[in-house]
Amino acid sequence: MASSLLLLLDDIAGALDDVAALTKAAAHKTAGVVGDDLALNARQVAGIGADRELPVVWAVAKGSFLNKLILVPAALALSALAPWAIKPLLLVGGAYLCFEGAEKIWHAWHHGRHQTAHGTHPHQPSERERISGAIRTDFILSAEIIVIALGVAAAAPFPVRAAVLAALGLGMTGGVYGLVAAIVKLDDLGLWLAAARRSGPRLVGRAIVAAAPWLMRGLAIAGTVAMFLVGGGLVVHSWPAMHHAIETAVHSLPAAGLLGHTAEAVTGLALGGLILAVVTPLRRAWQSPRNRGHHDA
Repeated sequence: MASSLLLLLDDIAGALDDVAALTKAAAHKTAGVVGDDLALNARQVAGIGADRELPVVWAVAKGSFLNKLILVPAALALSALAPWAIKPLLLVGGAYLCFEGAEKIWHAWHHGRHQTAHGTHPHQPSERERISGAIRTDFILSAEIIVIALGVAAAAPFPVRAAVLAALGLGMTGGVYGLVAAIVKLDDLGLWLAAARRSGPRLVGRAIVAAAPWLMRGLAIAGTVAMFLVGGGLVVHSWPAMHHAIETAVHSLPAAGLLGHTAEAVTGLALGGLILAVVTPLRRAWQSPRNRGHHDA
């Protein structure tokens, strides 16, 4: 009886070691996507009133957690029942990210011109729109993270695979949104330090207050670029012929890795612009009859 218990404990310890090792390997492979996730989510909060920053981050974090609750079982089921469907789904998700990035650039440019011409302020998305947009983007990025982790743990037994995906999902959600909350509250920390009696903390506080808006603007730009990097990367890696062509073109050049990522981002930008060019007139055609019907009523 005692020996059986010891064997069971040894098996459990071995499985936990496997989970820890595979989770660490998966975290290393998904670090780039997590960085993009961080930039995108910090961008979503830029421009919100100070009293609403943490509630918005918390709302998106809850949505992200729900995304993981859907995606982890779905990924495990898909890997067992229809592994062929994973790449097409990632391709669609990547195309959507590219479209969203292109749409954001178009809106910023279009409203900027309108503001210059008419002296009006560009439309700012509502809090609800920001939250829903962030959760949609998180869903796609989370799907990529989980699929990458699934590839790392593919040879492991099912319970270990499930534990790796669950641990990675929970860890990434807590880590990303904890950092987002810290970033958006940097200006409050700066104001608190700037009110200190000692000159050292006051100088640090003033520097933080001065740097915070530039950091948020930088994250806003990085978040949009990340959409094309991640979306273009998903499209390229889901399309073997294109992936091979890019690798062949850059492998012998200096900074081949950087050039490869640049090619993926350019692909994402071109694809996003193409989808936007197709979707915009269709959307207008769809909305026009509805608007006419509303006015007639």
